[in-house]
Amino acid sequence: MAQVNWKRYGLYLIRWQLSTPILAGVLVVLSNVDKITGTIIANFIGGLIFFWVDKVIFTSDRLSVEWEVVDVVLCTDCGRKARGYRIIRTKGYDRTGDAKPEFRCEECSQKKTQELRQRGIEV
Repeated sequence: MAQVNWKRYGLYLIRWQLSTPILAGVLVVLSNVDKITGTIIANFIGGLIFFWVDKVIFTSDRLSVEWEVVDVVLCTDCGRKARGYRIIRTKGYDRTGDAKPEFRCEECSQKKTQELRQRGIEV
């Protein structure tokens, strides 16, 4: 099974729930039409609306950065004991298979993130 981007998946589930009242409203407006026709029309309207929302959810670069956060680690760079951050995966950068992941404190993580941006990695 492929890796799941939990941010995208979570937004998709929220979007799915938001579609329910919208489509129900369409069905209420179309209550004088038979149920099958009303459902087809409601789904068509939903497709017109939510295609664009789904496109943003599944193609946005802002949602492609996957982070891992651990409460207490020794920072790889400065050795300080603190909350640890690491980028797992983004476009052009994949550390999902690291046997020994490198976590950094917030300050060092910001420096590392800036370094990755200077290398052309979208973070």
